[in-house]
Amino acid sequence: MSSPSKRREMDLMKLMMSDYKVEMINDGMQEFYVDFHGPNDSLYQGGVWRIRVELPDAYPYKSPSIGFTNKIYHPNVDEMSGSVCLDVINQTWSPMFDLVNVFEVFLPQLLLYPNPSDPLNGEAAALMMRDKPAYEQKVKEYCEKYAKPEDIGAPTEDVSSDEELSEDEYDSSDEAVVGKPDP
Repeated sequence: MSSPSKRREMDLMKLMMSDYKVEMINDGMQEFYVDFHGPNDSLYQGGVWRIRVELPDAYPYKSPSIGFTNKIYHPNVDEMSGSVCLDVINQTWSPMFDLVNVFEVFLPQLLLYPNPSDPLNGEAAALMMRDKPAYEQKVKEYCEKYAKPEDIGAPTEDVSSDEELSEDEYDSSDEAVVGKPDP
């Protein structure tokens, strides 16, 4: 590769061509979101997470920064920040890897094979080791509550909907426009 910026562009294009929804954060190619679907045959199947990716200036020689923006219950993901504890991203990254590897291999492996002995979410790790059925139930609850396809991009708090507006609010805005003749 001739330069890190060319490699960054190529990896980003490969990711987009691999049918991942990618949304740029700024005008540059260093920060973006990727919609990631939970792997089949896992507790996370059916869930969709928006992953924030930040590419350092030295990418691909330095690993990308990866974080879940919507909540996920997993021993190796910090529940509040979404930070990921994954050796291949944090310690053993190589320029041979690319962004497609992150989304097609590394993150699916993380969700399929959690490592409770190296946790970022101590509660999830302890529950997984102590009461696996309760852990699995909590994972499924989080998927249902925070990782539905329509939740992508929405804040993790309860989002208010138009249904919460009273009929009076709708009617009053209509009446203010209708029924008053032009002068």
